[in-house]
Amino acid sequence: MDQLTVDTRRFINEKDCIYKLSVLLSSLAAFAFEILIASSLSWRLWEFDNNVVQFVSFGLWEAYYPQQFNISGTLTKMLVYTPIDSTWNISTEFMYAQNLITWAILMKPVVLVFSVIAIKISFMKDPLVEMQIYCYKISALTLSVSSMFTFVSVIWNHMVDLYGQTTLDFPSDFPVQKEALRSKHLTVVLPIGLLIATVSFFGVIMFLSEISYLKLQHSVKGNYASKMGLLDA
Repeated sequence: MDQLTVDTRRFINEKDCIYKLSVLLSSLAAFAFEILIASSLSWRLWEFDNNVVQFVSFGLWEAYYPQQFNISGTLTKMLVYTPIDSTWNISTEFMYAQNLITWAILMKPVVLVFSVIAIKISFMKDPLVEMQIYCYKISALTLSVSSMFTFVSVIWNHMVDLYGQTTLDFPSDFPVQKEALRSKHLTVVLPIGLLIATVSFFGVIMFLSEISYLKLQHSVKGNYASKMGLLDA
């Protein structure tokens, strides 16, 4: 009977460790995808009716395009990178995307830090349950807000680019102008943004589940301590 109790407790502890590790990994995955989408140069892909530049791909802070150069009588196609700076006519949705993604990246480490603190507290001999709950609440709230920033920036960019009227335009010395625009193409940014939202939603659900479990555990221990106090009295 005692061995069964020990095995049961060991199973519960192992299950609890796996659950906490899953919470941490989901937050880490959301952070990794956030960096990936911020560094992506495929926020927009425009095709032009131009002999020199046929495609221009846009990142949040940089654009690149393949351009043909005549080198010693031989036509060579090379990738040219150019920063999206004050010389561009940057559209409203693009400026908001830059700011929202930046904030989302800065907020994700907060989620990781408080998750790690909560997990470290859980391994203490006498864990501070209220402190754990507080850490998980901050993690859940921060993860929700940061992922909402990403979701809004990705959806807004997609809708305005393919179905709306964007004001994003090139500087005067750019090798192709917007008037030569032929079509716009769907990129991987939208699926990645939706993946971030899904992973983050999963992480928030796990944080809330852990909070509910800790509250229930704290309540049970409190009731048990009260009963023992009455018996001793």
